Amino acid sequence: MRFSAWRVALRIARRDALRAKGRSALVVAMVALPVLGVTGADVFFRSAELDPVERIVRTMGQSDAEIHMVDRGSIILQAPDPDQPFDLTGADEAKVENGRPQYTPEQRRSLDTEPAELVRQLVPAGTTLVPLREGPYVPTSTVQGLLSVRTAEADLNDPVWKGRIDVVEGRAPSAGHEVAVTRDFLDRSGLRIGDRTSPRGLEATPFTITAVAEYPGDLRATGLIARPGALVDPLMKLPGADKGLGRSALGESARWLVKLPAGAAIDWPKVTEFNKYGFTVASRSVLLDPPARSEVPLYAQKGQSSGGTPYLDRTSVVILATVVGMALLEIVLLAGPAFAVGARRSRRQLGLLAAGGGNRADVRAVVLGGGVVLGVTGAALGLAVGVGLVAVLRTQAENYAGERFGHFDLQPLDLLGVLGIGLVTGLLAAVVPAVQASRQDVVAALTGRDSLKPPSRKLALLGLLMVAGGAALALLGATSGFGNRSTAVLGGSMIAELGMVALTPYLVGLFGRIGRWLPLGPRLALRDSVRHRGRTAPAVAAVMAAVAGSVAVGIYTASSHEEHRREYVAAAPAGAVTVSSGWGSAADGKLLPQLRGAVESNIPDLGRRADVQEVGLKGDCDRTHGNCGYVTTELPKELRCPLFDKGSEAIAPAEAERLRKEDARCRANHSYRVNPFSMVAAGDATLLRNLFGVDDPAAGQALAAGKAVVFDADYVKDGKLVVSVTEPAEEQSNKLNASPVHDTPSHEIAVDAVLFRAVVPTGGQALVSPETANRLGLGTHDAGSVWLPAKAPSDSAEQKATAAIDKLADGTQFGVERGFRSNDDLVSLGLTGFAALVALGAAGIATGLAAADSQRDLTTLAAVGAAPRIRRSLSGFQCGVIAAMGTLLGVVAGVVPAVALRKVEGVSVSYPGMSPEETADHSVIVFPWLDIGATVIVLPLLAVGLATLLTRSRISLLRRSG
Repeated sequence: MRFSAWRVALRIARRDALRAKGRSALVVAMVALPVLGVTGADVFFRSAELDPVERIVRTMGQSDAEIHMVDRGSIILQAPDPDQPFDLTGADEAKVENGRPQYTPEQRRSLDTEPAELVRQLVPAGTTLVPLREGPYVPTSTVQGLLSVRTAEADLNDPVWKGRIDVVEGRAPSAGHEVAVTRDFLDRSGLRIGDRTSPRGLEATPFTITAVAEYPGDLRATGLIARPGALVDPLMKLPGADKGLGRSALGESARWLVKLPAGAAIDWPKVTEFNKYGFTVASRSVLLDPPARSEVPLYAQKGQSSGGTPYLDRTSVVILATVVGMALLEIVLLAGPAFAVGARRSRRQLGLLAAGGGNRADVRAVVLGGGVVLGVTGAALGLAVGVGLVAVLRTQAENYAGERFGHFDLQPLDLLGVLGIGLVTGLLAAVVPAVQASRQDVVAALTGRDSLKPPSRKLALLGLLMVAGGAALALLGATSGFGNRSTAVLGGSMIAELGMVALTPYLVGLFGRIGRWLPLGPRLALRDSVRHRGRTAPAVAAVMAAVAGSVAVGIYTASSHEEHRREYVAAAPAGAVTVSSGWGSAADGKLLPQLRGAVESNIPDLGRRADVQEVGLKGDCDRTHGNCGYVTTELPKELRCPLFDKGSEAIAPAEAERLRKEDARCRANHSYRVNPFSMVAAGDATLLRNLFGVDDPAAGQALAAGKAVVFDADYVKDGKLVVSVTEPAEEQSNKLNASPVHDTPSHEIAVDAVLFRAVVPTGGQALVSPETANRLGLGTHDAGSVWLPAKAPSDSAEQKATAAIDKLADGTQFGVERGFRSNDDLVSLGLTGFAALVALGAAGIATGLAAADSQRDLTTLAAVGAAPRIRRSLSGFQCGVIAAMGTLLGVVAGVVPAVALRKVEGVSVSYPGMSPEETADHSVIVFPWLDIGATVIVLPLLAVGLATLLTRSRISLLRRSG
């Protein structure tokens, strides 16, 4: 067609769109919604993606480089971007000759020189080094209690920190006992600028809050930032602070920001020089001007792409691609009836166009012009609203993402592509009505009569092949990884649903055969739908699309629900209340009396309390900081997987892979425990009842007799339980190099044991009496309590107890065992309701069109004496017929994508060594028959009722033409 002809067609389409404002608004809204979502997501992710300069500022502030000592005496191969994985060869891997390691000169210098001094020797003269000192997590005082925070030191008056740590409110600390805090700390602590907070152990010298600072790359950080030397060193001098802590946690700086003199730079050769001493370097000049790939030793060694991205969750990509693709397809199918309504109401106008010399292409262009006009309008509206929403909600979006945007980024090509999506959606929705309008008989169009044609058997056969082929492609691609998995699942699902659309006219004819057994009203409605397939098929396809989406998500949700139900592990008997010291500021157990009081004062009728003691090594160790050793139960030697036994590091990778696949011991599915207490706990018979549900008096007697009570038969052999005792990890200095060597000696103890069955999975957990633990040379410390009330506490009581505990300390673990609970039922109900609404809308559009087309039939019925109510009943049954046919086809069409996505998930989570039970759980498929049945039965009945109520009984007599 010529451009002038398209111009006329678009003008006609615009005029028709303005005349039918309601129908046009419906199409515009359907096109605008997905465009709005895609636009918002694009602007959000583009703005969150930092450009090189922004990444540099986020990493090193205003400095020229950041240097990190990874391991003294090691050799490192790094990428230009140090955030990418690097390769490290430790000093202990050096070649040994005559019993002595053969170090390179750089390794020897690294081992013999303190890191700070070595950095000064390697950087250009006149360079300023700013230490990056981060201390341990410590509990600090709040309005209500204690809160665990990260600690750091920085002179925030120095501009070098700008961009890495920013002061957003107040003034930067200038005195020794002033700190800046993060916004999250203020929100959670109840404190304000000007108030004081005291880290535990430093109560005598509280710190005054002078500023709110933020890490632009981590807005959720909860921390204190003091001036250099004011916080970390005092914390490190506290008693027990050095137990089980690494060098960085001890405050020894291993990172520096580098401010170079004018004209100096750390280029790529200098970076590789630092690597030889065990440093990684983030250099501003290297990040702005990366070296050629051939100059990067890491790439030469591994032969991998310099821009390699980290492993992407392919399952999420497949699911997202399928959902987006199917959503666009359903929008096309849902908008189709609206264009069909417009084409049929413009039937006489299109007939006049054809009678005046217009060819089929001209008629098609007019209908397709409607798709162009409404598609572009909807896309432009969605684009504008999407950009505007991100701009208005930028702060909320940054807080949700947990980091600041680099800048508000609008990519013109992306936005043009989004506009293209809207245009294509409108065009595709108008294609079928355009083709149907171009094929109508001119005389029939001018006289208002229909030209009835039988359904195409070739089209039906093609649709059947598409359904079978699409389903096979989706399922095969999901399970075997055939081709690109995303393409296979999305393409197969779309092909199958389009096949159902192609089959719809033929299936409508088959539905018509049941009319002989129906009463007059339904029989007339079914006959009318079959005769006018041109308007019935798009409406049925629209209902099918809505129901298919609901069924697909319903099956997927129900299957995920069942998977999570099978994977759920109860922490204690139903209704039990547990509280433990946890990992935070209360980890040492000193606050447990207050925690117990908070629980008992807020939850009535708890019954007898059972206190739990953790069995560990004897001695004083600060459990709020580091590793204090641990005591665990062990399987008998013959049941242990070799990969998890001592000496497993000597097993070759190929042999390890074989063991995971073939050795039954490595595929055994030993139950997990989720209660917060240690593998070996100490307590009495009340604890047996409250935590494990064991009421047998014999178990309490065995416990008192000095035996261990075990709940998993695999752990007991010949009446004995093997207990492994591991000493705390100590960092020792090797005489040959100063690299830390982790030495964790352990030994095993055989304990008399008896077996009893617990009501919850225990994962090898065992219980002994405190006296037995002491007899074995082990120590105990208070770890928590368990109550087992006759009736589970109310939600309000649980919330009150939680609030009271949160005021005392963070990191504590408190909960009521209520069994598996899921919100999936609410999701399924919402989806079913949404599908019903959309399906009713599609059926209503088709019913309105059918009512207009059936006006002459109704006039004939009135002329032969039919009652006025026949119009209402006929409209109701017409709507019900369309809804019923679309619902049945939608149920079938929705199965394919749901099953395919579940298979994708099952394949993606499998790994060597996974037990058969786990494999079955990850790929289980459940059909929500109640929801499906409600959709199939209730939806058509609801459509009949609404159409009957909303249709007038009065029939207007028309003059017959032709």
